[in-house]
Amino acid sequence: MAGGGFGNEGGSLKRAHLYEYRITNYFIFACLVAATGGSLFGYDLGVSGGVTSMDDFLKDFFPKIYRRKQAHLHETDYCKYDNQLLTLFTSSLYFAGLVSTFGASHVTRKKGRRASILVGAVSFFLGGVINAAAVNISMLIVGRILLGAGIGFGNQAVPLYLSEMAPAKHRGAVNQLFQFTTCMGILVANLINYKTDKIHPWGWRLSLGLATVPATLMFLGGLVLPETPNSLVEQGKLEEAKRVLIKVRGTPNVEAEFADLVEASEAARAIKHPFRNLLQRKNRPQLVLGALGIPAFQQLTGMNSILFYAPVMFQTLGFGSGASLISSVLTSGMLVLATLVSMAFVDRFGRRAFFLEAGTEMFCYMIAVAVTLALKFGEGQELPKAIGWFLVVIICLFVFAYGRSWGPLGWLVPSELFPLETRSAGQSMVVCVNLLFTALIAQCFLVSLCHLKYGIFLVFAGLIFIMSSFIFFLLPETKRVPIEEVYLLWKDHWFWKRYVEDDDEKDGKMPTM
Repeated sequence: MAGGGFGNEGGSLKRAHLYEYRITNYFIFACLVAATGGSLFGYDLGVSGGVTSMDDFLKDFFPKIYRRKQAHLHETDYCKYDNQLLTLFTSSLYFAGLVSTFGASHVTRKKGRRASILVGAVSFFLGGVINAAAVNISMLIVGRILLGAGIGFGNQAVPLYLSEMAPAKHRGAVNQLFQFTTCMGILVANLINYKTDKIHPWGWRLSLGLATVPATLMFLGGLVLPETPNSLVEQGKLEEAKRVLIKVRGTPNVEAEFADLVEASEAARAIKHPFRNLLQRKNRPQLVLGALGIPAFQQLTGMNSILFYAPVMFQTLGFGSGASLISSVLTSGMLVLATLVSMAFVDRFGRRAFFLEAGTEMFCYMIAVAVTLALKFGEGQELPKAIGWFLVVIICLFVFAYGRSWGPLGWLVPSELFPLETRSAGQSMVVCVNLLFTALIAQCFLVSLCHLKYGIFLVFAGLIFIMSSFIFFLLPETKRVPIEEVYLLWKDHWFWKRYVEDDDEKDGKMPTM
């Protein structure tokens, strides 16, 4: 298979066939509580676009945009919300998250996954309080920076936590709890925006202040969570690690899995500089796929532009404020439904199938949006309602395709790829690259929409074609492979096997850079 499939999925793995487990209430509780971390990211994604389209918020902080909006403007309709300070309000959070994830890597590795979850919850709570009380743009930006730090810590720790707690057979569905709570956060935020838009003049404060609710839930959950066995072994707490593993797996027969954890930990302890190790030739697949390619491409689908600015974009298309928020609720509802579909079937059909099938759909939908806007959306003209609702349907279908592929798998697959010795550093790179491209897209989307007009959707279509080809040729299938044995898959891959050699075959040679 050109995509780099394997003749034997997991056939060369060491002890995977000896792993035993039962799905216990303790395991379910731990995963559900940890997954609430996704609601922080989701709530902010959903609330930002709605607040920036509210008249009361614009009057208080961006009066120039408010006057332009009310005057029906002289620019083209594409440029209605083109303002770099307004987009900085959105993107500052993601730049802060980008920086904080390196601190999160140290905390996650040295103090454990729970510690990062707790730090993230406190930071996000403080950011929500400051934003709700903001009286000037500086307070808004400071609040956003604290929210970003919270997201940086949460996004670094939660996907790792879920992947490490899950048995290999169910890792895909369990890890996607993070995406599910992210999507639920987006949906709840859009519903809240719809209600608070009618509360004058302080409804926007309520929207921003309610960010403290998921932060509180995440903090309280973090206090009672068990640490992952992988992290406990990494910290040298072997007896506690085995105790937790027995409790999570629901069986005392964990010797095989525990032996793999200890072996992986011993390799990890030999690595003093995990970020430098990630750059070594033998880790090239994880670097290119997990740390750089997939997290960057996840944002270059254009999906987060739709989530950030759905209310703004629908107003640009001629919908009123209320109708645009309803449209945002529709798209976020589709995202939740799509995540449930992915959770149900990703461990049956595999990661590659979801990536490639949905990528084909997303390419077609972006072309449809671009062609429709090119033909029907003029300067200073009102878009016919039938065409407007057609675009809403197309965007909902795009969201449904993304929500079962790049959305959840963009977090799941990288969390599966890294060996323990580079896992915290690798996940930091994942979050860093993801937030960097999230921030760049947030900062550039409205100005690109203004200058490229419908062409921005053609750009996204081209990028989706490139990323689908990237997956087809370079990503192996990781379903049902134990997380500590995923590294063995590279040795059978048509492209990556040249970078990854067995230690026995290297004859003591150091890997070249």
